[in-house]
Amino acid sequence: MCQTKKGNEWHFGMKMHIGVDDAFGLIHSVKTTSANVHDIVMSGQLLHGKEKRVSGDAGYLGMEKRKEHERRKVDWLINQRPGKRKAMSKDELETETIKSSLSTQVEHSFARIKQQFGYSKVRYRGLNKNTNRLYLLAAFCNLLRVKTLLA
Repeated sequence: MCQTKKGNEWHFGMKMHIGVDDAFGLIHSVKTTSANVHDIVMSGQLLHGKEKRVSGDAGYLGMEKRKEHERRKVDWLINQRPGKRKAMSKDELETETIKSSLSTQVEHSFARIKQQFGYSKVRYRGLNKNTNRLYLLAAFCNLLRVKTLLA
């Protein structure tokens, strides 16, 4: 695990990158990296190849231009950066709101892992031990999600 600087604060640790089904909100892929790896680097490993649309926050801008995504036939619904939103018209802002609502499934999964399971800080020193724990938490998150869908 490495350290990275965001703004004026230093953060030490790791990132969890997840791929989530937009229909049911189930986590289908989990990848972990050290904190200094950018989100877009892991984008090719999060997609399974059968998706019809891909949504994400502004950290994934330009993902469709990467070499590993050239042959994908999907709708890219990536949000714009907040600075660009200020200059948008009302119709464009509505489109951004729809994009944001589609990508909330990922945020719900992170919220459940962090708040319900209490995983806000890494527990172990190595990336492998923390990765194993996050696989387990993602599976628990999926179980709880399916339980609510079946009820």
